[in-house]
Amino acid sequence: MAKIVIAEDERDIRDLVAFTLRFAGHEVTAGANGEEAVELAKKENPDLILLDVRMPRMTGYDACREIKKIPALVDTPVVFLSAKGQEAEIETGMDVGAEEYLLKPFAPDQLTSRVSEILAKYGK
Repeated sequence: MAKIVIAEDERDIRDLVAFTLRFAGHEVTAGANGEEAVELAKKENPDLILLDVRMPRMTGYDACREIKKIPALVDTPVVFLSAKGQEAEIETGMDVGAEEYLLKPFAPDQLTSRVSEILAKYGK
């Protein structure tokens, strides 16, 4: 299946997302902050990147901006996972280059179906 990088500072959520996606057959690499997300994305060259918005060291928005500057990753879809559902937050996420903005909490089957749809859209 697909290679996916996750960055989420809350361990329980990170572990749940990683477990859910691995169970669906994906190869998952996880980090705990935005800086790790950028480094993992460079190293792994994933098919999809899932980022929390509010993280230490570097926000998801800043990580997305940095990832989109990397030629090999410019077309890699980025999805934000956030509890912050205000319109301005969602707009910022889309403005920095995200494909989608999923609101927490979400059910594991919602996550896997959206991931499958996004990967299919990008031919992955």
